[in-house]
Amino acid sequence: MKRVLVTGATGFIGRHALPALVKRRFEVHAVSHRAAAQVEADVRWHRADLLEPAEIQRLAAEVEASHLLHFAWYAAPKDYRTSSENLRWVQATIELVRAFREAGGERAVLAGTCFEYDGRYGFCSEVLTPLSPSTFYGVCKSSLQQIMTAYSKQSGLSIAWGRIFFLYGPFEPPGRLVSSVIAGLLRHEPVNCSHGNQLRDFMHVADVADAMAALTSASVPGIVNIGSGRAVPLRDIIFSLADEVSGRGLIKLGAIRVPADEPPIIAADIRRLRDEVGWQPSITLEQGLVDTVRWWSSAASPDRTFFNVSA
Repeated sequence: MKRVLVTGATGFIGRHALPALVKRRFEVHAVSHRAAAQVEADVRWHRADLLEPAEIQRLAAEVEASHLLHFAWYAAPKDYRTSSENLRWVQATIELVRAFREAGGERAVLAGTCFEYDGRYGFCSEVLTPLSPSTFYGVCKSSLQQIMTAYSKQSGLSIAWGRIFFLYGPFEPPGRLVSSVIAGLLRHEPVNCSHGNQLRDFMHVADVADAMAALTSASVPGIVNIGSGRAVPLRDIIFSLADEVSGRGLIKLGAIRVPADEPPIIAADIRRLRDEVGWQPSITLEQGLVDTVRWWSSAASPDRTFFNVSA
């Protein structure tokens, strides 16, 4: 049986990736800095601080995984784009991948971001679209991807880089579009938004996690876009959320100024994901948004929190 080590396993994507990996017959080992926030059948939990090199070495030697799926990173919505913590995670990831390889690891899949691309091009192809990240976060991810590509050639380790586009769904952190809009609607408060004409490629977090699990199970190397291949106006997403709770009147389009350099469109070319990995989304945007509103609306939903609105 293949053995996979999953970092960031209690995070937004990671927690959804665990059952997707179990489904693909991996022996799943999940790591968290804190005690496990959930109990998953067929998942073995490990506690480690990945910012400590000694902890990385201990974990890699203890698990002896054949596969690595690495999500852990600094992701606080308020400052992840500019924080110096990005540098610490570049270093930690390099140490983790090296320790994983030295412990016998065969394939590593790492989470990248669409913000590595030059946003002026709109349509993002792994092969054709230039890289020109506009944030420190994007620069760090892009630089790390180049290091990992070089390390793959030098060490013989199979490495894939999943460039994740926009996502939403259960357990979404505060300060993001969908979670913030839903929070305001459920509080029956005005929801201030931009004009909403920007076209973005959104995919349900469960599909994102399943795509990353599929990429882990595959042998496809290099960069693979993780998106739906369909870009829609943000205003359509916002109004779809509002219509689920009869709250369209609470939406205030144009209340937030859009930066002059805001790209009008960011869309994923998913031909590598579809044709080489053999994966396509299974949750439509329409159904995913309905299910997400219902999840947040349910009093029984775990970890339910309402956030300050900043859509």
